[in-house]
Amino acid sequence: MREILAVGLFLCIQTGLCAQSIQVTVDILHNRKAVSPYIYGRNSIFGQNNSLSDDPAKPVPAATWQQYKDAGVNFFRENGGNNATKYNWRRKLSSHSEWYNNVYLSDWDYAAQSLYQNIPSAQSMWAFQLIGRAPYTTTNNFNDWAFNLSAFWSGTAQNLAGGGIANLAGGIQALVNGNYGLYLGPWTPDSTTGLLTHWFGTGGLGLDPAKVRYWNMDNEPEIWSNTHDDVISVQPSAETFMQVYFAVAKKARALFPNIRLTGPVSANEWFWYNWNNTPVTGYDGRQYPWLEYFIKRVAEEQLRTGIRLLDVIDLHFYPSSAAASDVVQYHRVFFDSTYHFPEANGVRAVSGTWDNSMQIENIFGRCRAWLDQYMGPDNGVGLGISETGTQLHNDPNALAVWYASTMGEFMNNGVEYFSPWFWDPGMWETLHLFSRYNKNNSVEAISSDEQNVSAYATIDNANDSMTVALVNRSLTESRTVTLNFPNFPLANQAVTGLILSNLPPGTETFVSHTNNALRTGSVMPQANNTLQVTLVPLSVTSLLIAGSTALLPANLLAFTAQKSAQGVLLNFADTSEARLSSFEIERSPDGAAFTRIGTVPAANGRNYAFVDGQPPPSLDYYRLKVIDNDGNYGYSKILPVRYNTPSTLTLFPNPANNVVNIQLHLPPGPVLLQVFDAAGQRVRTTLLQSLGNTLSTTVDISSLAKGLYYIHAGDEVLSFVKD
Repeated sequence: MREILAVGLFLCIQTGLCAQSIQVTVDILHNRKAVSPYIYGRNSIFGQNNSLSDDPAKPVPAATWQQYKDAGVNFFRENGGNNATKYNWRRKLSSHSEWYNNVYLSDWDYAAQSLYQNIPSAQSMWAFQLIGRAPYTTTNNFNDWAFNLSAFWSGTAQNLAGGGIANLAGGIQALVNGNYGLYLGPWTPDSTTGLLTHWFGTGGLGLDPAKVRYWNMDNEPEIWSNTHDDVISVQPSAETFMQVYFAVAKKARALFPNIRLTGPVSANEWFWYNWNNTPVTGYDGRQYPWLEYFIKRVAEEQLRTGIRLLDVIDLHFYPSSAAASDVVQYHRVFFDSTYHFPEANGVRAVSGTWDNSMQIENIFGRCRAWLDQYMGPDNGVGLGISETGTQLHNDPNALAVWYASTMGEFMNNGVEYFSPWFWDPGMWETLHLFSRYNKNNSVEAISSDEQNVSAYATIDNANDSMTVALVNRSLTESRTVTLNFPNFPLANQAVTGLILSNLPPGTETFVSHTNNALRTGSVMPQANNTLQVTLVPLSVTSLLIAGSTALLPANLLAFTAQKSAQGVLLNFADTSEARLSSFEIERSPDGAAFTRIGTVPAANGRNYAFVDGQPPPSLDYYRLKVIDNDGNYGYSKILPVRYNTPSTLTLFPNPANNVVNIQLHLPPGPVLLQVFDAAGQRVRTTLLQSLGNTLSTTVDISSLAKGLYYIHAGDEVLSFVKD
C-alpha cells in the first residue's frame, strides 16, 4: 500500500469546485442487508487463471494460497464449467468439450481437500451432471500431439475423440465424428449425486458439507447441442431437461437436505429468454421466456411433491463490447429498471413475442418478480452469477470500476455469490479492496448522479464504523462528491481513503495485503457532519469511517438479550416521539442471515420484552427490525446469546485493542489455539496443555490490522473484533 504525501490528490480543496459537487446521502437506517461473503469469489479448475489444482502432482504453490488469503477470496467455483457436464467422480475423469472431447484426469477429491486444508473458512461450488453420459476411459482420445503438437487451432471443438477424422479446413465440423460410446458411458441421477455420499457420508472423505453447499445443476443446458454435440446432436425440449433436473434435485435433497441447488446456469443474455433459440411453449399454449418457464415449472413440481428443488437462480453473462464506456455500465443490467442495455437481444422476446423496442434487462428484478409470482413472497430463492467476463482485457482501471460497481450492486441487492470467469489486471486489486475493507452490512447510499458516480456503503454490526466505496465511472473527468450522513454522527478524526486509480495496463500490481497498488489519503469531517472528496477519472475510492458512538436506530433507547429460564429474553425500549409501528425480532445462526421469529406492536414510550421460547442449543444472534408508521425501517445492533450448550471457550474484551484474554474448559491434553482473520488466513498459533480445569492465557493482537478475527480451540470457534 502506498502513502500519498500530496494529500491534495485525494481531498477536495474547498473552492468553487465543491459548489458543483455530486451529493451522496448515506443512511444507515434504510435498506440494510447482510453482505454475502460469497460475492468475493473466483473460478475455476479449468477457468482462466486457475484457482485450484485437480492434479495431485501439480499442487497449488504456497505463495498462491497466500495470495488468495490476502485478497480475501471467500468463494471458489471449482466445477470447470463446460467440463463439469461430463465428469465421472468415480474414475476422476472429465471429457473436454472444447478440446476434441478428449478425456483427461481431473481429481475433484484432491481439489476440494486441498482447498479446506489451506483455506478452511472458504465456501465452494461444484456441479451435478444432467446430460446422462460420463467418461470411463482415456484410451480413445484423439492424438492431438501427433496431429499438431497439441497446438490450438480453429478445429479444437471438432468431435474427434472416439475415432473421428479431422477436417483440416478447420471449424467445428469434423469430416467424421467420433463414436462417443468409445469414451462415454451411462451416468444416472444416482451416479451423479453419489458424490455427496462419497464426500460427506459414512466412510467417505469427511468433507464438511457446510463448506460445500453450492451445486450447479450442470452448466449452460440451453446450448448443449453446440457445446456437447457429441452426445446431444439435437437440442432436447425444455420440458425434457426439466424432468432430468427434477430427478437429480430430488435425490440431491434427500442425501443433503441443506444443499443449495443452483440453476438453470444459463449461458448468456440471449439464453436467459430463449431455449433452442426460441421462447418455450408451455402446456397452456403460452410462450414463456426460458427463465420464467424454468421458475414456473420448479414451483409447480415443488407444490406437487413438497420437495424444495431450487435455492439460487444462477446465470452467466458475457457481454460483447470492448469499449470502456460500455463496460463501466454493465452493472446496471441486473437490477436497473431504467437502463437501456445497448447489447439487448434476447430480452426482446421477454413477452413471448418479438419486441424490437425492448432494451431494459433488469434480469434479476424480473427473476424476483417471477419467483414471487409462482412461489410466493419469502420464497427464499437467492440470486447468483457463477460466470461472467468482459472483452476489455487490457484496461485495468475500467475493469476495476466495472468489478467494483457489480460487487456494489450485488451487496445492495443481497446477491448470494459472484465468481467471474475471466480474470484480468485490476480485478485482484478490486477484490482485495472490497473483501478486506468492506463491512458486513450494506446500507442505503444514494448519489445525485448514479450514471457517473455511485457510493456503496457497508457498516458493522455495532453501527459504529462503516466503509463507503465511491466509484467514478467518467473516463476523463474528476468528480467532486459531498457525502451526507443524516443518521451517523462522524467521529472527530481523520477519515482514511484507499484509492485505486492509474493502474498500468498489462501489469498485475497486486502481490499481497501489504504490497499492492492502493494509495492512501485522508480527510477531516466538516462541521455539518459531511465529507468532501474529489475522485479522479476511472477510480475506486474506499473511505474508512468511524462514528462518534455505537448507534441504535433513531428513537430506540435500549436493547439487551440474555439467557433466561424461559429461553432467550430480549428487552428494549423506545421514546414517546418514536412514531413506530412495530418491532420484528430476528435470529441468525451466523450473524449474517437472519430469520424473523416474532413481531411486537409498538406503543411509543414504553419498555418491551420478548422471549424466544425455542432457541437452538448453540450460539445465536438477535437483532430488531424497527419499523415506523410510514413503512421505513432500520436495524438494531446485533447481540449474541449462547443457550444451553456450555461453551468450552470464552474471550474478553471484545472488541479488543492489544490483547485478548482466553479461558478454556477442555479435557486434559494438548490444545491447539489458532487465530484466523476474516479471509481465513492463520495469523496466530499457540500450543497449550490442558490439565482438565480452567486454563487461562492471553493472545497478543497488537500488531494485527483492525477487523474481524476467529479463535479456534478444540471444536469451539468464537469471533472478536480488533479495534
